[in-house]
Amino acid sequence: MSALILVAEDDENQAELVRRYLEQDHHRVLVVHDGRDALDVVRAHGPALVVLDLMLPGLGGLDVCRALRAESDVLVLMLTARSTEDDLLHGLGLGADDYMTKPFSPRELVARVRTLLRRVPVARPEPVLQVGPIVVDQLRHEVRVRGEAVECTPGEFGLLEVLASEVDRVFSREQLLRRMHGLDSFLTARTIDTHVKNLRRKIETDPRAPAHLVTVYGIGYKLTAGRADAP
Repeated sequence: MSALILVAEDDENQAELVRRYLEQDHHRVLVVHDGRDALDVVRAHGPALVVLDLMLPGLGGLDVCRALRAESDVLVLMLTARSTEDDLLHGLGLGADDYMTKPFSPRELVARVRTLLRRVPVARPEPVLQVGPIVVDQLRHEVRVRGEAVECTPGEFGLLEVLASEVDRVFSREQLLRRMHGLDSFLTARTIDTHVKNLRRKIETDPRAPAHLVTVYGIGYKLTAGRADAP
C-alpha cells in the first residue's frame, strides 16, 4: 500500500535514511526538522502517517502528537532515544499508534509502517481541489484550467496545491515556505516568486492582470475564484 508519509526528525542524516527506505517501499515522503513545520505540513498535505521524533525543536514531539490528535486521525509512529516505560506510556497515551526507540532498524520501521497502514482505515484528503476554472487533482498530480491540462513542475504544483487548499486565504512567503517544506529542499522566497510568475503564464487569461493568483501587496499571495471566466 503506497501512501504519503511525513517524516518529522531533527537529525537530517537520520531523516534522509528513513526517507530513502520509505521511498524504496513506494511511498511519497515529505521531511521536516521542526515540530511547528510538522503541524503545518500535516494541515496542508494530509499525509496518511507521520514518523514523529520525540525530541523536535520548536515544538516537541509529544506536543505535536497532542495537537494532531485534537484535529486529525493521522497515524503516528513515534521515534525517540528515550526508552523508559513512562515515556512509552506517555507517547501511547497521547495517541501514538506505535513507538520505536533509537537506534532502530530502518527495515523494521518500514515493516511497522506497512502494518499500521493495513491495520487502520486511512482517511484521505479531498483528492480534487477547484478554484474557479482551476482544478488541482492531488491523486493524479494534474492541473486543468478550463478543462485543458496544464503542465506544472513539482514546485509549481506544490504551491498551487497549498493555495487551493484554502481559497482566498492570503499566505505570506514565509508561510508558503513552511507549508511546502519537504517538497523542495532548495525553496527560497525568490523561488516562490518565480513559481508565481510561471503559474500566472499557465493559468491566467492575462498574466499581467491576474484574476486568480493574486498579489496582496506587503503580505503575499492568494488564490481566488476571481471574476467569472468564459468556459
